[in-house]
Order: sequence, then C-alpha cells, then structure tokens
Amino acid sequence: MLKEFREFALKGNMVDLAIGVIIGGAFGGLVNSIVADIIMPIVGVITGGIDFTNLYVQLAGTPVENDLEAARKAGATLAYGNFLTLFINFLIVAFVLFMVVKAMNRLKRKEAAAPAAPPAPSAEVVLLTEIRDALKAR
Repeated sequence: MLKEFREFALKGNMVDLAIGVIIGGAFGGLVNSIVADIIMPIVGVITGGIDFTNLYVQLAGTPVENDLEAARKAGATLAYGNFLTLFINFLIVAFVLFMVVKAMNRLKRKEAAAPAAPPAPSAEVVLLTEIRDALKAR
C-alpha cells in the first residue's frame, strides 16, 4: 500500500498539478493586488469616490439612511451595491487575465513562427533521384 501511494504521489502529472496550484495561488494574489492597489483607485477617482457596497433598496421595515447593516436588521433589503462592486471587480480581473493570456499567446506564436528547416534527403533518396533524372534524360 505504501509503495502504491508513493507511485501515485510521485507521478509526473501529480507533481505538475501541485506546481500549477501553487503558482495559481501566487498569481491570484498578484492579480488581486493589481485590481485592488492599481486599478480600483483609478476607478474610484473616475467615479468620484463612490462606494457601491452600501447601495441598497429597503423593501420592508423602517427605512434607514446609508447604513446597510442597520437596513438589513430593520427588514428585507435588496443590497445591489455589493453585487455591483463584485461584478466590477470580476470584470477587471477577467480583463487583466485576458491581457496576460493574450501576451503569452503572442510569445508562443513568435516561437512557433520560425519553421524548422526541412531535413536533408537521405542518401537513398538522392541516389534514386539521380537514377530517375538519368532515365528521363534518355
């Protein structure tokens, strides 16, 4: 059983998967930092510093002014602002990932664009070609 577990754990695919998960976690932190520290402040300046997370519609209960938690305690509340914030964050993250994948694909295309030189014909093929040409010349 221990031998089977070792073979399973040390298979190439399992190690590749583990490396992918670790790199993916680090990459996720990087993308989140780009969104939170670089892009969202710019969006905040463009929108005049509007904080969407506290936008809501009071459906039932006593209306509460600019306090989402108090509005939720007062009655049914449609908190659409948090959804808008998460949706904007999703669009920004998706766009950043799209740009990264696009750049990686461009690099791959440049590598694949240089075609390999065709291999030289073998000695047999050269000899047969000479024989064919000699027969045609007769």
